[in-house]
Amino acid sequence: MEPVADFKLAVQGGRITVEGADMMERDRSSGPARPWRRGLAALLLLGLVAASPGAAPGAAPGTPITVFAAASLTDAMKTIAQLWAGQGHPLPVLSFAASSVLAQQVAQGAPADLFLSADETWMDWLAARRLIHAASRGDLLGNTLVLVEPEDALRPVVIGPMLSVSALLGSAGRLAVGDPASVPAGIYARQALTKLGLWAAVADRLAPAENVRAALLLVERGEAPAGIVYGSDVATAPGLAVAGTFPEDSHPPIHYPAAVLSDSPEATAFLAFLHGDAAQAVFRHDGFTTVGGR
Repeated sequence: MEPVADFKLAVQGGRITVEGADMMERDRSSGPARPWRRGLAALLLLGLVAASPGAAPGAAPGTPITVFAAASLTDAMKTIAQLWAGQGHPLPVLSFAASSVLAQQVAQGAPADLFLSADETWMDWLAARRLIHAASRGDLLGNTLVLVEPEDALRPVVIGPMLSVSALLGSAGRLAVGDPASVPAGIYARQALTKLGLWAAVADRLAPAENVRAALLLVERGEAPAGIVYGSDVATAPGLAVAGTFPEDSHPPIHYPAAVLSDSPEATAFLAFLHGDAAQAVFRHDGFTTVGGR
């Protein structure tokens, strides 16, 4: 095999040039050309691009992590992701949906590095399948369960066993909720209404939605006169207001557990950031309660 031909890579004014002998290698039998030298040159070129004055300024190193987060976290997580990127990290890729949908996607092999659930049930479901790093798991946030109505038609109520469903919904209206079969907000709603003795009166008058944000949208659009959502959802919804808050003892505590799914150090670091003061301030601003985390 012939010695490697000499060549030079030079950077002038942000331009990269290659000078030197043949970049292709042939063996002594004059066989077909092998492009390995071109590969070597390409690697060197990439190294020079990264270090040259022409490289993109401020480009964040590393691969962005993918975060699966409950739909109710949408606004807060978008803000926090920008804060993280502002510290020189790659901007996380955020995917929002009902916790049930996200957990099932993880179980089916969807590539995610971090999971933020709106309840313990779906985190437990993944833990039972050994799909989370158990040591990383901790409660990140809390929330309240509220009755929401359009602000211009607000009728404040005390939520308890004496609440009149007919007065709340009228003769034909429906109550917007996350699907009580799978969506955490809908499950909490069903538990609260059952505890207060109201479930039988409202069970056939529900407008179930695929996630809590979709339920909120039904009220925003006037397609439902009222809905049951999280307090944090109303905090970022113009034109809507809280008509009443469900008693804390009418449903299990609303906690948002978070856990790392992959071996990415970036995911572990971002989870620590979510527990930190800057991120927690964003969560509180958006109506969440903080529970101290790990």
